[in-house]
Amino acid sequence: MKIYLSNLNESWVVDRFREDWYKYNQSISTEKISKADIVWIISPWTWKKINKKYLKSKKVLCSIYHIDFEKFSDSDKDEFYQRDQFVDEYHVISLKTQQQLRQLTDKKITSIPFWIDQNLFFEIKNKEALREKYGFKKNDFIIGSFQRDTEGSDLSSPKLIKGPDIFLEITKKLLKSNKDIKILLTGKRRQFLINNFKQYSVPYKYFEMVDIEVINELYNILDLYIVTSRTEGGPQAILECAITKTPIISTDVGVASEILHEDSIFKVDSFHDAKANTIYAFKQVQEFKIPIGMKKHLSLLTRIYEN
Repeated sequence: MKIYLSNLNESWVVDRFREDWYKYNQSISTEKISKADIVWIISPWTWKKINKKYLKSKKVLCSIYHIDFEKFSDSDKDEFYQRDQFVDEYHVISLKTQQQLRQLTDKKITSIPFWIDQNLFFEIKNKEALREKYGFKKNDFIIGSFQRDTEGSDLSSPKLIKGPDIFLEITKKLLKSNKDIKILLTGKRRQFLINNFKQYSVPYKYFEMVDIEVINELYNILDLYIVTSRTEGGPQAILECAITKTPIISTDVGVASEILHEDSIFKVDSFHDAKANTIYAFKQVQEFKIPIGMKKHLSLLTRIYEN
C-alpha cells in the first residue's frame, strides 16, 4: 500500500499534518502520485491540481473540515459534486462536520481528529520567566486568541464563522470586572480585533507571525484561551491547549465536545458560567499524541486499500 497526500504549500496547519504523515509513515507513503494506491486529498480545494486520470484510477480519500451552509453557493455545490464523482470515502475531523457532510453525500464518512505533536506543544513550568520574556506582568490576566478574524480579501470585516465579534464583546465585558486583563493575539488577519481594541481601549499585544516554539511558549503564559467560533472543523487550538494544559473554554464547535469537559463549553449569552478543566482536557488529548494519533487514520487507509 502506497499513499499520496495532495500538496498545499499554503503555510496552513494542514501543511504541517502532511509533513507529519510523511515523516512518520515513510514506508507506506510516496511523493509520486503515479506510484500511489490511494490519493488522500488532505485539502479539498487542491483536487483540481491533480490529474483526473489518477483520480479515476486510484482509491480517493478526501478530507473535509467544515461546511458553512450560509455561504455554500451554487458554484460551491457544483464543485463539491464534481469532486464527489472521484471520491471513494470522506474523512472529517469532528462529528459535527460529519453531520454536515451527510447532507451532501451518501458515501462513507469517517470522523477522526488530527493528531497533536507533543514534541512541539507541551507544558512549560516556569511561567513567570516566560511572562517577563514577552513583556507581561505577574498580575496580568492574559487571554489568548491565535486564529485569524478577517478574510484575506477584506481586512476590516469580521470572519463571522470564527466569531471575532463574539470574542470582542466577551473581552469588553470581562474588562469591566478585571482591569488586569490583557489580550494576546497571534497570526495573520487580526485587523478586525486590533482596530476594535484600539477603539475601545482594550489592552493587547500582537505577535503576527511566530514559529511553533514561540506559539508553544505563548500558550504557556495564558490564563485563558477562548474559542468563540460559530463554525469550525477543529480548531486545532483545542488540542494544543489541552496538551499544554492551557485553560480553555469554547463554543460548541468542531472537536470541542470530544476534548473538553462539558463545563468548558459555553453559549454566547452564558460564557460567564464556563469553567476551564485542564485536567480533563489533558487526559482526553492523550490518544491523539504522535504516533498513536495516526493509528486510526492508518486503519482507515488500510481498509480503503483492502476493499
